[in-house]
Amino acid sequence: MPQLHLLSGGAAKGLVSALQSRFQARTGLAINGHFDAVGMMKDQLLAGAPCDVLILTGALITQLTGSGHVVAGSARPLGLVKTGIAVKEGVAPPPLASTSQLRQALWSASGIYFPDPVKATAGIHFMNVMRQLGIDAEVSSRLHPCPNGAAAMQALSQAGDPGAIGCTQVTEIIFAPGVSLAAALPREFELATVYTAAVCSRSAQPEEATALIELLTSDEAAGLRSAGGFEPLPE
Repeated sequence: MPQLHLLSGGAAKGLVSALQSRFQARTGLAINGHFDAVGMMKDQLLAGAPCDVLILTGALITQLTGSGHVVAGSARPLGLVKTGIAVKEGVAPPPLASTSQLRQALWSASGIYFPDPVKATAGIHFMNVMRQLGIDAEVSSRLHPCPNGAAAMQALSQAGDPGAIGCTQVTEIIFAPGVSLAAALPREFELATVYTAAVCSRSAQPEEATALIELLTSDEAAGLRSAGGFEPLPE
């Protein structure tokens, strides 16, 4: 079956999966999606990986538009995605409403699972949060960085100790089996990232790429975006 090639941050995997059959029925194209940390996806694009559609942070899409890798004017925002704390399914979440509560939850966790602190948006931010809380050295032996948010949530779900927790973008927590969203990070540490879809300038199927972006950002998909953790952009 003909395919449309997608390079995407992990935050959009659940949304794309939910709409894949609808897109295929309308276009006859399967979506060949690769999902990973946004930095990894950018590296794959620059290395020449097949790509029709990109879903990355708005800042990266702007950068890639400027460098000619994205079709100017094709970018459409999917929404805001916050970063949250996850616990194993069935485990009561700790209090997380304040700085002191977040610090205590991380300090007392038996293991902390999170995405790549160099390439992943949530991983970079989470390491900065732990430094700001002054506990990065104290908990270093319990840190479990993973290639991306999905891998971090899978590792958390398989952790033997119910005292383990994780952090990644809420869209990845919501769709991950075996874990539950405890809360978004407290407001003072909030990370709300705009994810944007755009047509790759070397796409062999620009019309179909545009059709996928229109479906992802359409009113008919609004409920799926909301349920999956994408929040509307502020007016």
